[in-house]
Amino acid sequence: MVFLWGRPYPDAPVSGFWGTPTSTIDWCEENYVVTHYIAELVNTTTNSAFIALATYAFFNALYNRHGQRFLLVCAGFITVGIGSWMFHMSLLYEYQLLDELPMIYATCVPYWVVFSHGKSRADSTKVGLQISAAALTLTAVYLQFRDPTIHQVAYAVLNAVVLFKSMSLKNAYVKDEKALADFRKLLIRGLTYIALGYLCWNTDINFCSMYRGARRAVGMPYGFLLEGHGWWHFGTGLGVYHYIVYLEYLRAFLCHREHEYELKWSWKIIPHLDLKPEYRVPQVDAATKKQH
Repeated sequence: MVFLWGRPYPDAPVSGFWGTPTSTIDWCEENYVVTHYIAELVNTTTNSAFIALATYAFFNALYNRHGQRFLLVCAGFITVGIGSWMFHMSLLYEYQLLDELPMIYATCVPYWVVFSHGKSRADSTKVGLQISAAALTLTAVYLQFRDPTIHQVAYAVLNAVVLFKSMSLKNAYVKDEKALADFRKLLIRGLTYIALGYLCWNTDINFCSMYRGARRAVGMPYGFLLEGHGWWHFGTGLGVYHYIVYLEYLRAFLCHREHEYELKWSWKIIPHLDLKPEYRVPQVDAATKKQH
C-alpha cells in the first residue's frame, strides 16, 4: 500500500543506460528504479550540495584573497563532488576511482598547508614531495587490491592527522577568546555534520533490507528521504566546507593577518571568512597622502 500520494517504486531492472555495474561497491539505493539514465538518482543528485559548497568556497577564497593554496583545496573538493556524481550515476569502476582517489589527493593540500608552516621553502617542498609520494603509493596499493576498506581507512587517518595538527597550531597561535570560540564553533559543527552523515551511511548499509522495504512502502518521492548515503553527501559537504573555513581562519592567524578578516555566518549555518571593507581597497600610504 502506497502512503498518501507516493508513486510506487517499479521493479529494479537488470541494467540501465550505463550497462552492468563494474564498481567494487554497490550502495543500498536500488539501481535504475527512477530513471533509465541514472543508476542511483538520490546518491547522484545529492552531490550537487557538495559541488555547490565547494564552488562557493572557491569563489569566496578568490574574492577574499585567501591564496592559491585554498583555491587548490576547493578545486580538489569540486573534483571529488563531480567524481562522486559520475560514480553514483554510472556505477562504473573508472568513475569510482574518480570519486575515491581525488578524496585522498584533495586532502594532501591541507596536509601540506599545516605541516609546511614555519618551514623554509626547501623543507616545505620536502613536505609536499613526501605526501605526494605517500598518495601515489596508496594509489598503487589500492589499484592492486581494489579493496574499498583500504581507501576508507587511509582517508580517515589522513584527515585525522591534518585535523590534530591544525588544532595544535590553533592552540599555539590563537589567544583571542572570541576567535577561539569561533574556532570551536566551526570545528564542532563540522564534525557533527560529518558524524551525522556517517551514521546515516552506516545505518543504510547495515539495515539495507529494512530501508528498501520502508522506501517501497511510502513510495516516491517520500522514499528519497530514506536514502542514507545521500544524507552522507550532505553531511560531508557541510563538514568539509566548515573545515576549509577553519583552515582559512587559522592561516590568517599564522600569517598575522587575522585583524584583516572577520568570520560571518549566512543564514546562521554557512560560515565564511571575509576581508573587512577597509582592507579590500589598497591602502594609500602616508607619503602618498602628503603629496596630495
